[in-house]
Amino acid sequence: MNLKDKINEDLKAAMKSGEKLRLETIRSIRALILEFEKSGTGKELNSEEELKLLSSAAKKRKDAIEQYRLAKREDLASKEENELKIIQEYLPKQLSEEEIKAEVEKIAESIGAKTKEDFPKLMPLVMKELKGKVDGKIVKAAVESYLNPSSSN
Repeated sequence: MNLKDKINEDLKAAMKSGEKLRLETIRSIRALILEFEKSGTGKELNSEEELKLLSSAAKKRKDAIEQYRLAKREDLASKEENELKIIQEYLPKQLSEEEIKAEVEKIAESIGAKTKEDFPKLMPLVMKELKGKVDGKIVKAAVESYLNPSSSN
């Protein structure tokens, strides 16, 4: 079942169960899918594009949570966190920091990356390998930490 079909099924289930936040969140994902389909780019909604849409939606929620916390609006931050949890149900399982560090180490060793000058070579490879399974900020910190172990990031 592709993402569009799953979203439509879950939308019906959320309507029946009366879960307001879940319904809103699923509708927002559905709107992203419809917007993509009507964008006129001629691209197919394949699994890679689905991943991009969902990752983008998740990133927006994470950024909003950060901003709401800075503004001391815990009520709004909490709502965004709940939406993020729903979006993450459609994303691949996110890797832990330990798993990310292990991948960074493995990829770095395979290309011989050792110093911070190797960052431009290592970072894109790690992001490509872990696409959709990680937050870019965590990967960046892991790569910087691996290439510059003496600093305390």
